[in-house]
Amino acid sequence: MTAPTNDPTTNDSATNDPTSDSPATNDPASKAPTSDATDAATRVPAHAPTGDATDAAAGTRRLTVAQALVEFLAHQYTERDGRRHRLITACWGIFGHGNVAGIGQALLESGGAASRGAADGPPKLPYFQGRNEQAMVHAAVGYARQCDRLSAQAVTTSIGPGATNLVTGAALATVNRLPVLLLPGDVFATRPADPVLQQLEVPSAGDVSVNDALRPVSRYFDRVTRPEALIPAALQAMRVLADPVDTGAVTLALPQDVQAEAYDWPVEFFADRVWRVPRPAPDADALADAVRAVRAAGRPLIVAGGGVHHSEAEEALRTFVEATGIPVAATQAGKGALRYDHPADVGGIGHTGTATADGLARRADLVIGVGTRYTDFTTASATLFAEPGVRFVNLNIAAFDSHKLGALALVADARAGLDALREALTGHRVDAAYEAEYAAAKADWERRVDAAYEAADPSAQPSQTQVLGALDALVDGSDIVLNAAGSLPGDLHKLWRARSRRQYHLEYGYSCMGYEIPAAIGVRMAAPDRPVWALVGDGTYLMNPTEIVTAVQEGINITLVLIQNHGYASIGGLSQETGGERFGTDYRFRAADGTYTGEPLPVDLAANAASLGMRVLRARTVAELRTALAEARDAKAPTCVYVETKTTDTVPGAPPAQAWWDVPVAETATRPAAVAARKAYDEHAAARRRHL
Repeated sequence: MTAPTNDPTTNDSATNDPTSDSPATNDPASKAPTSDATDAATRVPAHAPTGDATDAAAGTRRLTVAQALVEFLAHQYTERDGRRHRLITACWGIFGHGNVAGIGQALLESGGAASRGAADGPPKLPYFQGRNEQAMVHAAVGYARQCDRLSAQAVTTSIGPGATNLVTGAALATVNRLPVLLLPGDVFATRPADPVLQQLEVPSAGDVSVNDALRPVSRYFDRVTRPEALIPAALQAMRVLADPVDTGAVTLALPQDVQAEAYDWPVEFFADRVWRVPRPAPDADALADAVRAVRAAGRPLIVAGGGVHHSEAEEALRTFVEATGIPVAATQAGKGALRYDHPADVGGIGHTGTATADGLARRADLVIGVGTRYTDFTTASATLFAEPGVRFVNLNIAAFDSHKLGALALVADARAGLDALREALTGHRVDAAYEAEYAAAKADWERRVDAAYEAADPSAQPSQTQVLGALDALVDGSDIVLNAAGSLPGDLHKLWRARSRRQYHLEYGYSCMGYEIPAAIGVRMAAPDRPVWALVGDGTYLMNPTEIVTAVQEGINITLVLIQNHGYASIGGLSQETGGERFGTDYRFRAADGTYTGEPLPVDLAANAASLGMRVLRARTVAELRTALAEARDAKAPTCVYVETKTTDTVPGAPPAQAWWDVPVAETATRPAAVAARKAYDEHAAARRRHL
């Protein structure tokens, strides 16, 4: 496989044992000594110049802006717990007149687009060819998440449509607090011709381009209109990418003329820089308050979010709950923080959660949030935490999230905070009756999972949950299961049995259709020795199948499970619940009355995947599905398992939602379905509360 892992001269953030819950490395280069410097970035000697003009006396190197940026990125590192990682490990790109002669030429010159000789070493910044700009961002985001946010990738585009195609991916990255560096081309800074091709003219503002659409979805944005402006812009970009509080999409808009302009750069700009990722400990007084709250609680519950994974705090969480007996419910981003079979793991929480977790949440007198943003799916739109006297302790590295729900804020790294709490709570444990209560509820839910997965007739067409059951029976802790949108996230959050850290990869902060295939490529780049499964419905497949070509081209061995159910199943169900009568959600021909209620469309998605170069295995029955999944797991090339699922109401499926989600229903309507839905909505909405 040609895809890069983290820099081989540094540490790979993926564990050597894929089933382990703790990252490890045997690479001696990763044990680089740390200095006593307290700056966010520490500089160490630069690599030797590589053929460009260098003025030794003046201490400068003459490079174009694009060449200087590529050289700069090759020298950026993060470091946490004494282990060093390349910060930007590769660059995705589609070229046009806004970047082909700038960033494109710089990548080519640096060896990123071609093999280099042994004497030259590996490329400074490997290049990968994408098919869709949004998809390239998704691939980079999947990579960054699998790397625990310690390594990231860049994405370069031309001006115009190429740049605006980045917006959805940038929003996804920023919503999920995942680092990605965006390098869109921009219109001429010098304006020799005005307007140029693809330039947006704003009569009231001459300094606006379409790239300004990236400002609200970026954690940092700068337009580099002069060569020397790259220096502060690039340093700020790295600071934000490496900061666990501020990270997200970072955009450096690069006017096409400036990219190609030469400048005498100070050699210090190209020195290796190490951006230390801290583990801040909690404030002593706040910790004491949190300890008192835990000791006073009779029914505490932990809500584990994505911050547990980003901090590599799974072992600290396990040790904490084994010492205290406090149960753990997980958000979509936090699922897998404990193994599914750990006695304290009570499953997903919120609208798509388990009956066990949601039942505990309703009666909890203390909720301990660890690395969670408390989205409306987690809180069931502010209806879930129903105990009148419920209080919150929020352990989060971001003060913004720590203070949500009127909580006692414990601003700290998740691992450091959990360790501090455990030590301060020595000897404390919840009542044995509480442990017995949630253990019995957990066992009951597991029986419901078994029922949803069970397929009594192997010769029958499978349901969607039976597809998950067949996969569940096959995988081990090394497998990674990836999904983002549709009906699958709800089924997976309720049912999936996560066996290891980072096995469960759900992008549900932005719930973006089309994320799954490109993100699977990024995940496989970061974890080349782990089987990666992209679970994709027909709706999301049609949004963005193009990166199948990239997987085939690069030999990136992902497995696509393509589930055909002839429409937007998730939105169809939501439409029915809210009085919309499934309007516009099925993939069918128009009927005589003008509605989409005719025969299913004769679309062959398996043939489409095959036409893009993927090997396709069709499965019509449960038995064929089991065989196909096993064959795909052992395949040496990108493979698609295509299965059409039962969709009738008589087919067993996942248990229904265990908590509400607020989707407003028409207040006035004439259709009976909408009138009934509004009545139910008002009843649920009455339970909303503000936690102050």
